[in-house]
Amino acid sequence: MLDKETVTREEYKLLSLQEELNSYIAGKDARIGVAAIINGRDTISVNGTAEFPMMSVFKFPLALTVADWADANSMSLNDSISFNPNILIEDTYSPMLKKYGLGLNRMSFRELLEWSLIESDNNAADILIQAVGGTTHSEALLKNLVGDLEIRIGATERDMYDDPSLSNLNWSTPLAMAVLFDRFDREIRYRSASYSDISAILEECKTGVDRLASPLSGTGAVIGHKTGTGFGNPAGGISALNDCGYIHLPNGVRYTIAVFVADSPYNIEETAKLIADISERVYKYCQSLK
Repeated sequence: MLDKETVTREEYKLLSLQEELNSYIAGKDARIGVAAIINGRDTISVNGTAEFPMMSVFKFPLALTVADWADANSMSLNDSISFNPNILIEDTYSPMLKKYGLGLNRMSFRELLEWSLIESDNNAADILIQAVGGTTHSEALLKNLVGDLEIRIGATERDMYDDPSLSNLNWSTPLAMAVLFDRFDREIRYRSASYSDISAILEECKTGVDRLASPLSGTGAVIGHKTGTGFGNPAGGISALNDCGYIHLPNGVRYTIAVFVADSPYNIEETAKLIADISERVYKYCQSLK
């Protein structure tokens, strides 16, 4: 139990949030990890150092490596790249492919990033991975950019399409992803036009409106985020459901939050509600700050 006599009022509120999240997560059958960093300083986490499959959340660190690669090669996101149409997967999630068809062989970095981050297009992500030299080079670029955070990119969308278990090669801890979004929001996005453009794209994300963004509707908050969705199982559960990003509130508070849910026995809507409930608790705490 918390002792009001030994902590400040703000410390007490933060510790109360930590206990509330602990209690909420302990009552669920899914494996859940949460981390939040408030105003670049105060940190809370539950299972924050455990490894979780990122699913399409990996498209955010991938985007940072694309910006890094483009800047290093004196290119802008408006520049186009050519690619072999054979890289395209016909029956994966790809609204880009539905629009342009299998003859697609050239596109700008910007549009590929928009498809990858806003719509979570799998083919767009694989084209970007190929452009920067593959998963090994992408991971090396990420390490050079932000240091040795516990984030690994080891599989393409094609790899995961062929063998869903390979999604475990793309993993992060909740704390590492919250740190990455915090560094991006406070510093990296201001380094170049390429990174700045990525922040604008993240704020247009159309997926997962029932996850982190759900309790923020109508509040005036700004959210830039990336979702990830795993594979369903015959029992009706889902292998993974994630949402991670940064949030700016009208009261001046800014925070990053990463929520990963794995091995969920609940359906996708019920699992999304877990993320929304956690997001609401963190939002209410941050909204109470002056």
